[in-house]
Amino acid sequence: MKIKYQDKILEINKNETIKEAFKEEIEKSRYQIMLAVYNNRYVSLDKKIDVDGEIKLIDMTTKEGIRVYKRTLIFMLAKVLREMYPDNETAVNYQLTNAIYCDLGKIRVTDELVKKINNKMKDLIKRSVPITEIIMTREEAAEFFERENTLRGKVQYELETNQEIHMNFCEDYFNYCYGILATNTNAIKLFEVIKYKGGILLRYPGKENPEEMPVVIQNKKIKWALHEYNDIHKILHINTVYRLNYAVEEDKIKDIIMLDEALHEKKIANIADQIARDRKIKMILIAGPSSSGKTTFAQRLGIQLRINKIKPVTISVDNYFVERKDNPKDENGKYNFECIEAIDLELFNDHLTRLLNGEEVEMPQFDFIEGTKKYNGNKIKLHEDEVLVIEGIHCLNDKLTSKIPQEQKFKIYISALKVLNMDRYTKISAADIRLIRRIVRDYQFRGYSAKRTIEGWPSVGKGEVENIFPFQESADAIFNTSLIYELGVLKNVAKPVLEEIKQDEPEFAEAQRLLEMLKYIREIPPEYVPTNSLLKEFMGGGNFKY
Repeated sequence: MKIKYQDKILEINKNETIKEAFKEEIEKSRYQIMLAVYNNRYVSLDKKIDVDGEIKLIDMTTKEGIRVYKRTLIFMLAKVLREMYPDNETAVNYQLTNAIYCDLGKIRVTDELVKKINNKMKDLIKRSVPITEIIMTREEAAEFFERENTLRGKVQYELETNQEIHMNFCEDYFNYCYGILATNTNAIKLFEVIKYKGGILLRYPGKENPEEMPVVIQNKKIKWALHEYNDIHKILHINTVYRLNYAVEEDKIKDIIMLDEALHEKKIANIADQIARDRKIKMILIAGPSSSGKTTFAQRLGIQLRINKIKPVTISVDNYFVERKDNPKDENGKYNFECIEAIDLELFNDHLTRLLNGEEVEMPQFDFIEGTKKYNGNKIKLHEDEVLVIEGIHCLNDKLTSKIPQEQKFKIYISALKVLNMDRYTKISAADIRLIRRIVRDYQFRGYSAKRTIEGWPSVGKGEVENIFPFQESADAIFNTSLIYELGVLKNVAKPVLEEIKQDEPEFAEAQRLLEMLKYIREIPPEYVPTNSLLKEFMGGGNFKY
């Protein structure tokens, strides 16, 4: 086969695996190679080369490389725990910074147990045990699931259109992780299992520095929000795609939607009550990563504030950009509109201070075409029963409001923090939820293709890492905007839009990864979504203005 690799055309024997064909390149790579892109599809290193095309080797310095590393670690942990406690129900629960929290069910977590888990996983790595994929027909899979009496990987079988059922084996352990795994346990070089909140934390290196374990970050407020989510969502009895699909099939999904939306409303009301109890607060600052639902959240919070006899007055940070000639540029010489220096901080703080002192202020409106602030006679004055509501990427950074006393500010961090699991071992990424939301919104209201949204997503993520995530622990309240049922609704728009991306386009691999996830989720009619739902920000047809 003729294969393009970097700037060379190689001749490779048909049906040779990528691992065999690129053995020297993989061994010489500074960072562990985890998978490959073959003709714009993510594939395992065990993939046989059977058509001409292009191959790229993907290491741990990439987002997809770390995904495979993390997925393989979870698979190995599940194997070890299954051997130690065959009848226990371990569950992968949620993501923290470079770590995954796992609930060990009824197992009492001790220092001795954690040491034993670490040693068994290290032994698995030392022995270099192959991880192989077995593909079964539906008939073979039916026999397999009945014989083994297991739900591991069974979501695949529940999808009637799936003619092939995949399972990963490592010695006598099997599971399926709904994505690519490393081909051998020796691909895992660094990891750590530690005690954490009654369970364990599975730690791993980041793509920024794959050769070192990062310092443990104490995300105390995020951790509390995630545990709170688990506690209040137990009423729904839905924590996996399997259970969600069952609710759709049994025509119980309307009840699930009403309960899920009611939990959102209750949490928003609690935050409004918290603000109302402290009369010193005159400014509410809301921040979160892209497609978190900030606009809808701000308006729904405004309704709850009015119930508490507090009137919200909204100010847009976007009207306070510096003049275009003064805007900082990035390393490529392009204007950097996301850095905090792109905001006219002196003017912004001056206006905020004057408003809080009871003065009248003429608000600017930024002309993005001319790159300048204009004044059109829009004057506001803050009254005793009013509070300022400000939403933007820098709102958790005190540099934005440096002249305002801390006791007058209330900061809220919102994001899709915790979502469904595919099964007990496979967590759906919250970042993927936000990406799908953005694909749907961009397509419906901005005229952007899924290709364009996926292409720009890495730069969006870079801005979030620099400007939002470092400040999330400074929030006074945290709101998880994810909804258990949302993927079933968003799939209606996202699937056909993702399918438009052609195989010769670089974004095809990412589109196929998202489609592979979506295919296991039953579609839910969009008309089931209430008109005040946060999802309407991405779907349209809601009560609020955007």
